[in-house]
Amino acid sequence: MRCKRAHPYWGPRKIRQLYWRAQAPNDVWTVDFKGWWYDGLGQRCKPLTVRDEHSRYILELRRVPDARTATVQECFDRLFQRHGLPAAIRSDNGDPFAHTSAPLGLSRLSAWWVALGIDLERGRPGYPQDNGAHERMHRDIGVELQPRRAQQDALDLWPEEFNQQRPHEALGMKCPAQVYRHSQRPYQGSPEDLEYPAMDTRKVGQHGTIKWTGNLLFITSSLAGWSVGLKPLADGRQEVWFGRLFWGWLDPQTESFQRADIRPLETAQQ
Repeated sequence: MRCKRAHPYWGPRKIRQLYWRAQAPNDVWTVDFKGWWYDGLGQRCKPLTVRDEHSRYILELRRVPDARTATVQECFDRLFQRHGLPAAIRSDNGDPFAHTSAPLGLSRLSAWWVALGIDLERGRPGYPQDNGAHERMHRDIGVELQPRRAQQDALDLWPEEFNQQRPHEALGMKCPAQVYRHSQRPYQGSPEDLEYPAMDTRKVGQHGTIKWTGNLLFITSSLAGWSVGLKPLADGRQEVWFGRLFWGWLDPQTESFQRADIRPLETAQQ
């Protein structure tokens, strides 16, 4: 695989900034928050939107009370129970989907996705066109729902019409519901932890640290409660893995953690 050769430390599964277009339902789900409006009761409405990239099927258009990790995770828990797991989820770099100061930009929410075996795709900061089809759907919502100061009942009806009645030229004039099907990867709930059969393991504490050679080393609070795998190298360092993501190194000489980050997209394409 070309990207694996170019970026050997991304691992067999990776956070993709050079992403592939979906070839089948559930290859990629896209997610974002639609810009807010005031509903008919004068309250702010900022819906969470999730769609299947290949079929254009809208999986979620839901007003949520906030953008906290627990709130969005609860929505995805319902979606996974209803539809199964996607191969990848594409988001922007904002909360709660990403954490800009964490290695690989991983947030608590996206760490959960990784633990479920879901790949991550991220657009470039400041480039909404990287998730362009999702943004076009947001424009439709802005034209058709926002001026009506829509509330949740209208948000429930609009996806039904979009999925069941709107043909798309890219789908051979089929409607999204004619193309979408449930994932064949069933959701079996959140794992209690991750296992690393061929590696030593360390549990990340609530403050984002692991214990190594008698010291507490900060890894990231995004992985609090999860275990990471340690793989020894010939030079005495230890590779740190979270699931299928390469996370960095533990250096015995400096007794420190060295993070591994993705190259910027512009560099990766050179």
